[in-house]
Amino acid sequence: MEFKPIRNNDVDSWKEVNLIYNSALKEITTKLEILNDEFQHIHRYNPIEHIKSRLKSPESIVKKLKKHGRESTIENMVEYINDIAGVRIICSFTSDIYRIAEMLRNQNDIKVLSIKDYIKTPKPSGYKSYHMIVSIPIFLSDRVADTKVEIQIRTVAMDFWASLEHKINYKFEGNAPDSIKRELVECSKMVSDLDERMLSLNEEVTKYKEKELEAKEA
Repeated sequence: MEFKPIRNNDVDSWKEVNLIYNSALKEITTKLEILNDEFQHIHRYNPIEHIKSRLKSPESIVKKLKKHGRESTIENMVEYINDIAGVRIICSFTSDIYRIAEMLRNQNDIKVLSIKDYIKTPKPSGYKSYHMIVSIPIFLSDRVADTKVEIQIRTVAMDFWASLEHKINYKFEGNAPDSIKRELVECSKMVSDLDERMLSLNEEVTKYKEKELEAKEA
């Protein structure tokens, strides 16, 4: 599964494509770490639990291009595949998801290309997550390459569900029995309830701490 070497203004080889997308992952990850550190400094709280990043394998890219009837070329890969570079951000609370998304939107060099909010509108399977496709400039020695990155933001509970759902569907090669699919949807509802209760608890603790601080200062 090799890409045909097509020269264009952005890339002229798979190695260079790999370098550019790896650089995009580093750029986004560094931005997130800085924002997390700043939030800790100002609010004494980290909205990000941890960050995962990955590059899509050549085999997966070829498979996706074929699925959409595209020829397996570097040119098509860059133009039509939006999730070659992927970053997953895991948060404690649902409110953190939208806070982080807003912070990313406010970065001057990040251009948001599309948003899919699977939290407000979950997939039929029960899947919940907040997806952004962004473009970030990568400054090379001779040019600037605007590079797409898919960002997924979800809570620890959402990530736990999504990981197990993926493993279950993989075992059934995407054709899990209806009874298991229904059970997964029910589990997704339980995850949502847990997220809501933990968020409510966190807000209650925050109010308690604020009152405690006001009492000390009085």
